[in-house]
Amino acid sequence: MESSSRYAESPGRGPRVLVVGGGIAGLGAAQRLCHHRAFPHLRVLEATARAGGRIRSERKFGGVVEIGAHWIHGPSQGNPVFQLAAEYGLLGEKEMSEENQLVELGVHLGLPSVSYASSGQSVSLELVADTANLFYTLLDQTREFLHVAETPVPSVGEYLKQEISRHMANWTEDKETKKLKLAVLNTHFNLECCVSGTHSLDLLALGPFGEYTMLPGLDCTFREGYEGLTSCIVASLPKDILVFNKPVKTIHWGGSFQEETLPGETFPVSVECEDGDRFPAHHVILTVPLGFLKEHLDTFFQPPLPPEKAEAIRKMGFGTNNKVFLEFEEPFWEPDCKYMQVVWEGSSPLEEAVPEPQDTWVRKLCGFLVLPSFGSIHVLCGFIAGLESEFMETLSDEDVLQSLTQVLRRMTGNPQLPAPRSVLRSRWHSAPYTRGSYSYVAVGSTGDDIDLLAQPLPADGVDAQLQILFAGEATHRTFYSTTHGALLSGWREADRLIGLWHTEAQLSQPEP
Repeated sequence: MESSSRYAESPGRGPRVLVVGGGIAGLGAAQRLCHHRAFPHLRVLEATARAGGRIRSERKFGGVVEIGAHWIHGPSQGNPVFQLAAEYGLLGEKEMSEENQLVELGVHLGLPSVSYASSGQSVSLELVADTANLFYTLLDQTREFLHVAETPVPSVGEYLKQEISRHMANWTEDKETKKLKLAVLNTHFNLECCVSGTHSLDLLALGPFGEYTMLPGLDCTFREGYEGLTSCIVASLPKDILVFNKPVKTIHWGGSFQEETLPGETFPVSVECEDGDRFPAHHVILTVPLGFLKEHLDTFFQPPLPPEKAEAIRKMGFGTNNKVFLEFEEPFWEPDCKYMQVVWEGSSPLEEAVPEPQDTWVRKLCGFLVLPSFGSIHVLCGFIAGLESEFMETLSDEDVLQSLTQVLRRMTGNPQLPAPRSVLRSRWHSAPYTRGSYSYVAVGSTGDDIDLLAQPLPADGVDAQLQILFAGEATHRTFYSTTHGALLSGWREADRLIGLWHTEAQLSQPEP
């Protein structure tokens, strides 16, 4: 195979680079490469009709709601998403304040404004605060196992349950209060499933759990929608660089491919699309979600991936966290209410029974966020993760609306509570090019698997290097599951290519 160094000798020429996937990782990589003169031949192939990937804002209810990414997690100077958003003028004065950037919450989420029990009674916020303190204290303790040779149990869930059982021995309340505390703890388990994008905390590996890094800053949102960020990145790219509705079928690599318009030219990679089009390239930056990779692993690469990389993809976790938006003509909540917690009495994280999702899917619901009102329209946003969340995707809007109306009437103790006017929900598991929400480190995997996934192909060789590069949130060892992790991974792979071609250009210079 020819060395790519000869392209550095020809002014106006350069490597052909394809970015597969137009989410923030792919867009970030493209933007980085476009600012470098060594890469005049660049295209981004996006499977759908829009850019942004799992960043998806919709104009609805007279305002903007986030179907995908919701917050900037850790909006501070070390967060590239925050920095870009600030540069583009997408954040308000409060979000930009130094005070906001210095807040350190760690794994602790804010307390609810109100906590509703399934019997229709409100749960004491003092009891809620006590159980939250216990839960997050134990969750903090999981970080202690990051560098130990062997963990006491395999999963985060098992560790939490073991410690809760130990603490229960010292509880002095009456039987009913103890049961209620367990039910509140179960809600925290459900909420953490949403945060981690998993069906059960028993699936989260205990050892590597503490490797996930939280940045300082009070999580914030975009006034006009998260998609404003990706729209600004798209606007900064050269015209026609993005090719929409172009799903990729197979990436052929390690070959010698030709193009009719360039006789005699050979390329090590050829990207075959579902519609039969083929794009030869020197380098491909692959940014598709891990869920898509898992589903198409056996057919997406030709030749197949090296066994160790394929095994890393199989072992890593990728789950579903969905949102359900409910529109109300009049709010039934207090004006200062920000979050309603839902507590299912009789539930307990210590119980092993696993009912069928179709019978009890609503019991995985952990609560409702009160969105800022859009004029006269009032919206709640519910969160639900795991198999129950995936089952919800199969239901009709009418079924979901009816089920959640019953939940709210039961929780508030008001059987006459008006039903929501409409419902909108995400369906990330059903999305064919996503197949879930985001990644986690599953039992049986470690951060080493993330690094293995991030390694380019081929793994060695001089002339054949950097044919396929891997980016996306699942390839960032400490910021997986986040938009800033995705953006950083795109920059990382763009910089990897820039470094290669800078070296190639130096090698091609004649001796003085």
